[in-house]
Amino acid sequence: MLDVYVNVKYTDVMTQATTDSDRGTAKAPARTWTIAQLAKEFDVTARAIRFYEDEGLLAPTRHGTARIYSAGDRARLGWILRGKRLGFSLGEIRELLDLYHADRSGVQQLKGVLRKSREHIAELEKRLRDLRAQLAEFREVEAHAVQFLRERGAGPEEA
Repeated sequence: MLDVYVNVKYTDVMTQATTDSDRGTAKAPARTWTIAQLAKEFDVTARAIRFYEDEGLLAPTRHGTARIYSAGDRARLGWILRGKRLGFSLGEIRELLDLYHADRSGVQQLKGVLRKSREHIAELEKRLRDLRAQLAEFREVEAHAVQFLRERGAGPEEA
């Protein structure tokens, strides 16, 4: 999630003013996407995007039954998918996204990402230790089984 934040600051895409208030000149309309466009861009199904909407993680505008996604929605979807790839739960992703709204500087959001990342690192390191111990035990069982079979004239390849 951090590289998404660094490369595309959420604050940069959340502002979508169509008029330059300082000069009174019109800007180009804000870019929008359909659900099909986002699904293709992020290589997910439209159903997945609708699920994230149902979970309150995305809130596109609507024109009739058509969903219209803003640059902010697109950025949020990027965060959601990155968070899922990293193993964050939807609740954790929601919490991290909500931190942005509490502090637009992004400081609290990055602190939250750091805290959650450290929690996941600790859990993964524990699981890795457990897996290494399990592998060592299986290798010991395998070695004993091979030795036992050889002592009885049966090769381990027959097993």
